[in-house]
Amino acid sequence: MKALFIGGTGTISAAISRQVLELGWELYLLNRGNRNNEISAREQHGKLVEINCDIRTDSVETIHRKLKSASGGLVFDVAADFIAFTPEHVQKDFSIFESLCKQYVFISSASAYQKPLSSYLITESTPLANPYWEYSRNKIACEEFLMAMYRNKGFPITIVRPSHTYDERSVPLGVHGNKGSWQVVKRMIEGKPVIIHGDGTSLWTMTHNSDFASAFIGLMGNIHATGEAVQITSDETLDWNQIYRAIADALNVELNAVHISSEFLANNGPYDFTGSLIGDKANSVVFDNTKLKRLVPGFCAKVRFDQGIRQSIAHVLSHKECQTEDPEFDAWCDQIINNT
Repeated sequence: MKALFIGGTGTISAAISRQVLELGWELYLLNRGNRNNEISAREQHGKLVEINCDIRTDSVETIHRKLKSASGGLVFDVAADFIAFTPEHVQKDFSIFESLCKQYVFISSASAYQKPLSSYLITESTPLANPYWEYSRNKIACEEFLMAMYRNKGFPITIVRPSHTYDERSVPLGVHGNKGSWQVVKRMIEGKPVIIHGDGTSLWTMTHNSDFASAFIGLMGNIHATGEAVQITSDETLDWNQIYRAIADALNVELNAVHISSEFLANNGPYDFTGSLIGDKANSVVFDNTKLKRLVPGFCAKVRFDQGIRQSIAHVLSHKECQTEDPEFDAWCDQIINNT
């Protein structure tokens, strides 16, 4: 299998990159080369080829030339773009890959599903509509363009919709600042109160990136996935109180939680909680992965959240580069908590 990943070193894509190399595939990473060493160091049986290029700024002709040179002019079995966020991005991808791949995979988002939800149970047929978050609306527009290219020109697309996927490099949370989750973890360690949106009882799903990768690889080169949209999540459902308690338990500290309505948070601060909460995490969701399991027989998410979060906590605590402080967010938390 000859796979091309645009990006390939993020939370989702790094786990997939490592697993396809373990399977002995040929993996071509097209990116700016800033973090490729993390993948190279773990390469086992496969072949890794790095193509240093900026898909957003380099011309289509330049990218074509580099891809053909790296691959010997052969067509890729799969091309997956992990950093496409707007219709302009996928339109350029189409012009690049129309004749260069047998399957093009677009990473969309489960946040694209309609808000407010008409049912807590989410399937791929749940309508797409999110008036609260531009990120989600852009993902919907990307999906619409790609489906049109599939129907009208036979472009072999597969759309994948992740929900909240995490890895060892950061702690997944509902409310955090622009510099990531470390400041909330630090507050927990120091015994300071942390904010949980709403009353903490809305339902959510956390998916470990190793589980996501296993499912994703099952869709790669899968002829039954052509023209399909498929969500990939764990089957484990938690509420936000359980999520924060699991994090506190992994830190071996008592959870000091303050519950504040999502609407209040969205209206009282410099952070985009209208999109990330009202348009996403404040909604109760349970994912029905029947379609995924039909396309990838035998797939089952294996990493329970309380187990996966212990791995994340251990890694973050032992790696200073994962501990980016955010004094502005810390001060905002104190102000919001003291005034409610």
